[in-house]
Amino acid sequence: MVRKGPFKASLMETKSRTSTAEFHQSLSLVSVSRDVVGSSSPTAAPLVSSYNDKIRPLLDAVDRLRNLKIMQEGIQLPTIVVVGDQSSGKSSVLESLAGIRLPRGDGICTRVPLIMSLKNHTSPEPQLFLEFNGKTVETDEENIVNEINFATEEIAGKGKGISNTPLTLVVKKKGVPDLTMIDLPGITRVPVKGQPEDISEQISNIIMNYITPDESIILNVLSAGVDFPTCESIKMSQSVDKTGQRTLAVVTKADKNPEGLLEKIVADDVNIGLGYVCVINRVGDESYEEARDKEERMFQTNPMLARIDKSIVGIPALAARLTSIQANIIVKCLPDIVRKINEKLSGNVEELNKMPKHMSSVGEAMTAFMNTLGCARESLRKVLLRGEFDEYPADDDMHATARLAEMMNKFSEELRSAKTDDGSENFLVDEMKVLEESRSVGLPNFIPKSAFRSLLAKKVKGVSGTPFDCAESMWSYIQNVVVVVLVQHYDNYKQLICCTRRAVQNLIWRKKQYSEEYICDLVEMEKLSDYTCNDEYTALWNKLMEEQARFMERIRDKCKEAKVSRFGDVNVEHLWNENEEVVQAAYDLKMRMVSYWEVVTRRMVDNVVLHLLFSIQKLVNKEMEKEIIDEVMGPQGNGLKRMLEEAPSLSEKRSKLHSSIALLKQSKDIVATMMDNISAQLH
Repeated sequence: MVRKGPFKASLMETKSRTSTAEFHQSLSLVSVSRDVVGSSSPTAAPLVSSYNDKIRPLLDAVDRLRNLKIMQEGIQLPTIVVVGDQSSGKSSVLESLAGIRLPRGDGICTRVPLIMSLKNHTSPEPQLFLEFNGKTVETDEENIVNEINFATEEIAGKGKGISNTPLTLVVKKKGVPDLTMIDLPGITRVPVKGQPEDISEQISNIIMNYITPDESIILNVLSAGVDFPTCESIKMSQSVDKTGQRTLAVVTKADKNPEGLLEKIVADDVNIGLGYVCVINRVGDESYEEARDKEERMFQTNPMLARIDKSIVGIPALAARLTSIQANIIVKCLPDIVRKINEKLSGNVEELNKMPKHMSSVGEAMTAFMNTLGCARESLRKVLLRGEFDEYPADDDMHATARLAEMMNKFSEELRSAKTDDGSENFLVDEMKVLEESRSVGLPNFIPKSAFRSLLAKKVKGVSGTPFDCAESMWSYIQNVVVVVLVQHYDNYKQLICCTRRAVQNLIWRKKQYSEEYICDLVEMEKLSDYTCNDEYTALWNKLMEEQARFMERIRDKCKEAKVSRFGDVNVEHLWNENEEVVQAAYDLKMRMVSYWEVVTRRMVDNVVLHLLFSIQKLVNKEMEKEIIDEVMGPQGNGLKRMLEEAPSLSEKRSKLHSSIALLKQSKDIVATMMDNISAQLH
């Protein structure tokens, strides 16, 4: 069924003076129940209903909204859509309602959606005109068929192809019901000569496009002689209106197939929620008055047709039924249309206001450029320095402080766990070898400084690649984060994205080079110098040396293994025949190295991490802004001039928003004026 939405008076704040209560009261005046329609004999009633004057303002408002093409804004309008299989009698029904002739013939007569706007006219002289392709063509009853054919050819081309571009036919004639209907091409299964092979699919797509919205009422035209469940039009309407609450069936050619017609209607095998109306087609050169008289007599005198309830037979009954349904669907949909117009208008205005101002001078460009750069810098401070990620809550890659902490913790673990020792099988072999090569003439029991530095240099060299890898990965990550933030902020100035990206890449490259130089000096310093004022070095060395006596005792006892802190069980069999003083010196040297290595690794981690964090702060707070300004401005400041050239995509978006806002404002005024006119009728 039609969607219902609450109406708020505030939605029409700029135009309408009608209150919500008055609005619904006025709408209720034109809401006609099904019982009222069937209360009088349709054969005696004219096609014009007594409540046309109340319906007309609503229908005019909807027609004007349709002419504005508001449906292109995603706002559906209440519409009576006429569908039927080919040769079902659609044209005859519409002719009888409009009181004019329409194109007929073999094959597809309706090749474009025909919007028929019928308006009761007090003047005896009818007025007919066509609207298509932005122009209006006046015509008359004698030439209307030819004019429709000419307009159809202009829209859909010559031949038998179809088009989804609508053609509007306005009929102002005395005695016609106030109705707006859309007649669609008749459903065909097999293409004939001159039609595309997929003609059936094209027609189905057009029909489904019109009957799918909940705001559409489906007028399904069925021939009395066919089995209703097999009709393609029934299958299509049932696919979008399973309960049938939006579908009204018109059964044509009742005089040709009267037998069993009443039973088919009563059985309602196809679930037509809005009921049936049976009519008899006008034939040949019959006038419309003659056709109505014949129709009335037939439903009164034919034994099979006379059994059908008089409230659901004849063109007058159909006109009254359609007018009632149309009024009710407009009443139900109008508050929702008002709400959607205001929501769409508000959203478009907000989106337009968010777009960058179109700049006409270098001064304006400079202001916009610096403001945008300042916003980007603040975003980077939040992301890279303060650990705030409210701008990117769902993107874990942009939670920069957390990702940087992970990288630096990984660096610390890799550096401190690096395997550079000789292992448990060759315990003290390297130390004894270094001591042997470092011997000199002098006092015994002194460990040569060169031996310690030689071992230290070897260990530092073994882990020297780790801090470089850390810096490389970290700066690559920083570059990605900075580029993402800048691209987001300069999205409205796409002509500057390339140069800002280039500026970031150049700056990050230099920062990376500087970090590599810093780490290189740090590594060389640790290789060539051995110093610390950290008391932990001495404390750890003393603790480890406490195990030396027990270690030497295990060697003297010819034990194969000895337990050593930090190393676990080590093989000592290869030390049985070594000089005891040399083994003791080697053990001392190794424990000194173990103790000092703790200091070295922590110092390297601290220095590298502090350097990188400080470099990031300098980049965000000072260096990035200067680099981007220099890159964008250039020697002559050409970059700012490029900002004056609005990107085509941005210009197109701005133009579409302006057009949409203008259309929605017109639509809002139309609805507000209609509401005011109805309100005036109450007073």
